[in-house]
Amino acid sequence: MESTFAITATFVAYLLLMLFIGFIAWKKTSGSSDYFLGGRSLGPWPAALSAGASDMSGWLLLGLPGYAFASGFEAFWLAGGLLAGTWLNWLYVAKRLRNYTIAADNALTLPAFFTNRFKSESKSLQVVSAVFILLFFLFYTSSGLVAGGKLFETVFELDYKIAVVTGAGCIIAYTLFGGFLAVSWTDLVQGLLMAAALVIVPIMAMQIMDTGLFEMMGQMEKFNASLLNPFTDANGKALGWISVLSLLGWGLGYFGQPHILARFAAVRSSEDISTARRIAVTWSGLSMLGAMLVGFVGLLYVNAHMGGELGDGETIFMILVNTLFHPVVAGILLAAILAAVMSTADSQLLVSSSALAEDVYRAVVNKDATPEQVMKVGRFAVIGIALVALMLAMNPDSSVLGLVSYAWAGFGAAFGPALVLSLFWSRMNYAGALAGIITGGVTVVVWKQLQGGWFDLYEIIPGIILATIAVIVASLVTQEPDDEVVQIFDQVAAES
Repeated sequence: MESTFAITATFVAYLLLMLFIGFIAWKKTSGSSDYFLGGRSLGPWPAALSAGASDMSGWLLLGLPGYAFASGFEAFWLAGGLLAGTWLNWLYVAKRLRNYTIAADNALTLPAFFTNRFKSESKSLQVVSAVFILLFFLFYTSSGLVAGGKLFETVFELDYKIAVVTGAGCIIAYTLFGGFLAVSWTDLVQGLLMAAALVIVPIMAMQIMDTGLFEMMGQMEKFNASLLNPFTDANGKALGWISVLSLLGWGLGYFGQPHILARFAAVRSSEDISTARRIAVTWSGLSMLGAMLVGFVGLLYVNAHMGGELGDGETIFMILVNTLFHPVVAGILLAAILAAVMSTADSQLLVSSSALAEDVYRAVVNKDATPEQVMKVGRFAVIGIALVALMLAMNPDSSVLGLVSYAWAGFGAAFGPALVLSLFWSRMNYAGALAGIITGGVTVVVWKQLQGGWFDLYEIIPGIILATIAVIVASLVTQEPDDEVVQIFDQVAAES
């Protein structure tokens, strides 16, 4: 009873802090530019940690430890691909995208950037982009709500559905009022908490279990030597090239994630990008290493104290914290899961609402809408999108990593090739962007339904390959961009 009270008190205090930050941000939010992009005022720390925290989500504390728990060193392929993707995205895309969104009529959203980049009067590209954003973010947001449900179900023994609804209500509250600033400021706090928890938990757990890093590896080898071989699965079967490419392929997804790309556009100055990159890569590396160590330590704990049986490997972080730490400390560490869930779900809700408000309502329904009207539509959209995601999250058997992998592939394939080529290839035109986005998105949806042989390859890889081909072919067989578009491209290239 005492432990439950201590953990509950910690959670309540944490939620009140996030709501307070949301209230402060609300006082500083006056129009759609502030609500959707924070007035382009983010410094390197909030930009880097907000991008990282909104990227990693609940899967960093649930999905990745669970994967390491089940697969051992195979998880290093996944983490390595993600770390490389983080670095390359900040190195090559961040600065140029920030400068280009300003040059492209101060575009506030990714679909608006594509439309303005090619100076097109047509809104078809903007609407198609918004549709894919809404489709894949429903699955992504649902993964966060599932993670929140597992947290409250495991810690408080609440009914899963009640837990999901409770978490969703908290996220909606501060996203609804504070917008991008609330999301980014809370992400700064949440990112620091997530990293601290993932470093502290495995170190403290090893001390409590009276084992060191090398001793832990030795025990894992005695238990199952295959877990220490990155070239085999947990059963000792050699990983095929399809498996390795699929794991490394996660890194390709970074170039098309709207909620991460929005942080690049919101950085207050191009000079801050280099500092933000170093912060982001360091944070990602430490966090993912900690997450995998949680899985490895958890494996030893489960085999030593639970008879080797654990129904859901994605709960291993919560089990270690609940079992090994004082209730007050456990409450703080478990709040890191809530932080991970909230930091991503809020960003996804905001990007989805901006797609509806800016790219559908303003672009198609009411072209003369004022910034205040667009902001109101965006807030209503937050509620509507959250309710749909909530319905998708009601299945307690849903896998956090499974939901994330589908949405990640969808965004990476639909927007990655189109965005990178639009930033670095002056010959690309509107037709190429439209062809690439449609091809990438549809390929992921179709490939996901197929199985066996080549179709076991992670759908992001064929999606990116076919989307890249579609962009190039469609651009070359249609009219070249006009001189004004090329001049703006050359100007941005020179500045970047």
